[in-house]
Amino acid sequence: MIESILLTAARLSTFNGQQLLTNASGFFFARDERLFLVTSRHVMHDEPSGHDPDRIEIELHIDADNMARSTGFSMLLYRDGVAQWRQGVDEAGEIDVAAIEIDRAALPDTVIYNAFTPEHLLGEFDQVEVGTSLLVVGFPLGFHDTLHHMPVVRQAAVASSFGLRFKGEGYFLTDARTHRGTSGAPVVMRITNPSRANEVLPWMLLGVHSARLDVGTRDLILDEALGLNCAWYADILMTLTEN
Repeated sequence: MIESILLTAARLSTFNGQQLLTNASGFFFARDERLFLVTSRHVMHDEPSGHDPDRIEIELHIDADNMARSTGFSMLLYRDGVAQWRQGVDEAGEIDVAAIEIDRAALPDTVIYNAFTPEHLLGEFDQVEVGTSLLVVGFPLGFHDTLHHMPVVRQAAVASSFGLRFKGEGYFLTDARTHRGTSGAPVVMRITNPSRANEVLPWMLLGVHSARLDVGTRDLILDEALGLNCAWYADILMTLTEN
């Protein structure tokens, strides 16, 4: 049996033409009849670093009886010069989350995945306490089960008040060991008493992992890295996936 949460995540690669640029993480989110791939906005475009891919590719499972079988699925990021992904902003500035719609008709007939839905988003922020145990599901440094094409998970904990936007921005902190390539991974909490709608995927989608945080004045020799990360609140997906 494959745990349902592992089939929500997809290994993502960015390209400029045929040139491989970076590896990252993403996950599936379904709303009504539409399907989206969600990742960090800086995976799609990052002006400070000059990262500007023209397409992305994700790896899909295509055989329920043989999880070693997979295929690449490519999506253009621009059409006629117009970005195909959606990104959000709020009063504090840009939100590091992006969603791009997947053409369901173009997917292989035998594709296998699990998608989060609006049912997996929190209704009330006070349902999550500081210190709550979380998982981050992704592909750190591109690492994964290369035979079965499965992500790995990192244990994490809520490290700031979940109902209080950290520094006034749209993210909360997690305490977890993360690496490059985890950008765009779902940050989830186990549902102890899932409703009928969540029986197949008994996980609450709390956030989208963005980046590690550090202190600019840290002594690189004497002081260890903080081990803290920012995760953008997943409720932004309700805005990014509106018609």
